Amino acid sequence: MTEPLTFPEAFQHTVSVKPDAVSLRTLDDSPDLTWRAYGEAVRRIAGGLAALGVHRGQTVATMLTNRTEFHLSETAASHLGATTFSIYNTSSPEQIGYLLGHAGTRVVICERQFAGRISAAGGPVEHLLVVDDGDLDRLTPSPGFDFEASWRSVRPDDVLCLLYTSGTTGPPKGVEHTHRGALALARSFTSSFPMGDDDTEISYLPAAHAADRFLSHYFAMRYGVEVTPVADLRQLPAALAAVHPTTFAAVPRVWEKIKLGLEMRLQADPGLAAGFRAGEPRVLAAVRAQSGLDKLRWALSGAAAIPPDVYAFLELLGIPVSEAWGMSECGLGIGSPPAQARAGTIGAPLPGLETRLTEDGELLVRGPFLMKGYRNDPAKTAETIDPEGWLHTGDIVTVADDGHITIVDRKKELIINASGKNMSPTNIENAISSGSPLIGPMMVVGDNKPYNVALITLDPDVAAAFGEKLDLEPDPAVLVKDERIRHAVQDAVDTGNAKLSRVEQVKQFTLVPAFWEPGGDEITPTMKVRRKPIAQKYATEIAELYTRRADG
Repeated sequence: MTEPLTFPEAFQHTVSVKPDAVSLRTLDDSPDLTWRAYGEAVRRIAGGLAALGVHRGQTVATMLTNRTEFHLSETAASHLGATTFSIYNTSSPEQIGYLLGHAGTRVVICERQFAGRISAAGGPVEHLLVVDDGDLDRLTPSPGFDFEASWRSVRPDDVLCLLYTSGTTGPPKGVEHTHRGALALARSFTSSFPMGDDDTEISYLPAAHAADRFLSHYFAMRYGVEVTPVADLRQLPAALAAVHPTTFAAVPRVWEKIKLGLEMRLQADPGLAAGFRAGEPRVLAAVRAQSGLDKLRWALSGAAAIPPDVYAFLELLGIPVSEAWGMSECGLGIGSPPAQARAGTIGAPLPGLETRLTEDGELLVRGPFLMKGYRNDPAKTAETIDPEGWLHTGDIVTVADDGHITIVDRKKELIINASGKNMSPTNIENAISSGSPLIGPMMVVGDNKPYNVALITLDPDVAAAFGEKLDLEPDPAVLVKDERIRHAVQDAVDTGNAKLSRVEQVKQFTLVPAFWEPGGDEITPTMKVRRKPIAQKYATEIAELYTRRADG
């Protein structure tokens, strides 16, 4: 086919060429959807949304877990020329109200579990459609609705979707992506990481995040990929074993949990474990097959650096994993295919993306798939994209002779200690947390200070298993007081410190008696540390760490 100009055009082509193939697979008793059935549902829902007044240029929001109805409703709204966006499931009524008001959203599609929060949020919403209550099923087109004319009227430079930033430095900004830009991104990405109609993937990351929205929704409809939505991250191991996906993307924490699960399985079979450590092909193949990772053609790790021991484990297992880089403002822009991937780097720029470094090492990027801008915020847009079209990423990087890029840290997050030494808190945190799966999110402090200290939390899942073995309640307030757990964390800190220069080492730490959950005060939904709010919330604990060192 000729290159489509919009995603409705791409979707309609896929429906026409493979109507009987499965488009959306389910893991429960619900029927799988073929592309024909997907297309028929989109036609009906689009007509129903149009009857509610949705038309080109309006916004439609979804607050859903990963499920079939997300794809149906989003694609239907896109066929009307509407701009869609997703709300993180962890969002509070106040946060939801801000997004709905900022986007001017009149129609929200949600699950019953979120309806109360959305109603409490207020805003301009006129229609709240609850999928559990059958609201989507009851949508019907008005007489005379012309579906064909509707989707053909969508233009390449119409805004396809909004991606709201996580708001670590202020109110969330609405990143606008057009059909033209997102299709350019699809072409660029698949030139290095191919996707085709024989591929299968699992959708489990939040749809409010660029990775899932592009890979599992837009790219999937463009290339005819079979997608299996998984609503609960705890179902992921079972889903992998059932689906055996050919492509897969994960954040480092997910890869760590996959590694931990496989290691526990190996510990239960010493013979298997010995063969695994020896790299016996037969054993490695069996472990890959049992875990559902045996058919992967490529896999991605992104959002943060993957710990070296996790990467080495995946390499030994034979998983074709590449670290990649992206941001809401430009999608997935940097990454090398597995054969060219190198540990510790995010790879090289994808075709079409230009890169440049400023004098202080900040990465600038320019290309056809950058955002149109921040919604209703030309001033912030101008701060981020300069007059020459360069997007200032805020990432400090180094570039090797072969073009592979290594991220040092965020420009605004570098620690400059009392002696003027510049340090990367992320590198320090990675070194410490890689010492034990017991360590959850953490934050290193040391700006304008004589030495570094850390606030450390426990990983909820690992801590629960650890506590069960020690006959402790799975309450973080109980767990952090146990000397055995404190010793395990101290060992990890010591191991991490051994990898760091003396000035980077963590001299004191405190175990926080709470879990930092995604979407909470301390951690964004995409697992980024909210450094300023944490510093304010835990100011007393941080001050005590420096007092303790001085007294000691």
